[in-house]
Formats: sequence, structure tokens, C-alpha cells
Amino acid sequence: MKELAIRLTGGSDLKKSISELALKHHIDTAIILSAVGCLQAAHIRLAGAKDSLLAYEDYEILSLQGTISKGKCHLHICLADKEGSAIGGHLLDGCIINTTCELVIGVMEDYQSFRTYDEQTGYEEIVFKELKC
Repeated sequence: MKELAIRLTGGSDLKKSISELALKHHIDTAIILSAVGCLQAAHIRLAGAKDSLLAYEDYEILSLQGTISKGKCHLHICLADKEGSAIGGHLLDGCIINTTCELVIGVMEDYQSFRTYDEQTGYEEIVFKELKC
């Protein structure tokens, strides 16, 4: 596995920035290894919800995890507000970084991935293919 470490700056959209990094660095398949920082706006889809939560407050990023496949991201985030209460869900465009986000991406060089429609889930799901040497 190869790592890509970068610091994203205030005002950047977290999800869009990750997608742009993947495209810029020609990343086929990757995972989020670490993300530390804060947001000034959160836009997430909660579990089982059709609607999304959009909130303009300060949040600390407690965790960010997920997969990246050819610039498309499937990411989940957990955030803490000023009271220390946590909220999490599916990361959507519109999560705006406040001051910084220190991000480490693990590039999976031994795998390729693609997304295909899964009739059971009703979503485009990732398929991993291990590369043979």
C-alpha cells in the first residue's frame, strides 16, 4: 500500500477535495487511513434517512472512513459538536473545512475497483478485483 498525505485548508469542501485528489493522482482504489480536523458546515445523510442534515456550526472530525474508486467516494464521517455530542452518517458534498483537515489516504496498489448496480441494495456498490502478479 502506498500512502498519500495532504493537509486540506479552510473553505474547502471535504468530499469534493478527496475526489479531486483521487483524480489528480490517478488513484484507482483507495481507503481513508486518517482524517483529523474541523468543519464549519456539515452535510450528512443519517442512517435510514432519505433527507440529509445540513448544519452550519463548528464540528471536530472524530473519524472519517470509506473507499475511493476512480474518484468516486463512499465515505462515512463522525463529528462532535461544541457540547461533545457526536453525530455521524454518509458524507455528502457541502462539508466545509473550518481551519484544517490532515488527511492520509491509503492507495491499494494490488487492487482495482469499479462500481456496479446491486439489485439487493438498490445502489451502485463497489467490487474489488485483486491484481495477480
